[in-house]
Amino acid sequence: MATGAELQEQGVKLFMQHDYEMAAEKFKAAVAAYEQEGKQDMAAEMKVNLGLTDRALGNFDNAVGLMSEARQIFANVRDRNREAQVIGNLGGVYLSQGNNEQAMTLYREAADTFLELEDNERYGQTLLAIADIQFKTGKMMQAATTYEIALDNVKDLNFRQKIMKGLINVKNKVAGGGAPQA
Repeated sequence: MATGAELQEQGVKLFMQHDYEMAAEKFKAAVAAYEQEGKQDMAAEMKVNLGLTDRALGNFDNAVGLMSEARQIFANVRDRNREAQVIGNLGGVYLSQGNNEQAMTLYREAADTFLELEDNERYGQTLLAIADIQFKTGKMMQAATTYEIALDNVKDLNFRQKIMKGLINVKNKVAGGGAPQA
């Protein structure tokens, strides 16, 4: 019989290959295995993974239910970091549904928690998600400011982000100022 960790690894591999149905089967088995092993926190993580597969498959209500269960477990054990990660993932589910307002609320909650926990990388990544929503909803100046703060917190920028950071630096040198310090 496979362990929770082995099933988790198999599920992640299948998820990365976009085989969501098979990934879901492995994650369900991992939930059961972790529960049998007495690892409730890891079982909760597998529920988040199941939620991510449901999001990819368009099963949004199920994704919200699974992630909400996991969020409650992490809240009960006072694991604020993993709780914030789930909150951010919930934001992604609502964003996939087209519910920008609920996504924004959850992303802000996650970002605030990451900032409190001094997890600058996740704070920055969450701000990038917020900036994308602001941009898509026509709030260009808010998006630019949020994006600037985000880029100051993300370590490994992709090519597009490096270009944006360079352009922001040029703008700041020409215009003076920049985003307020977070």
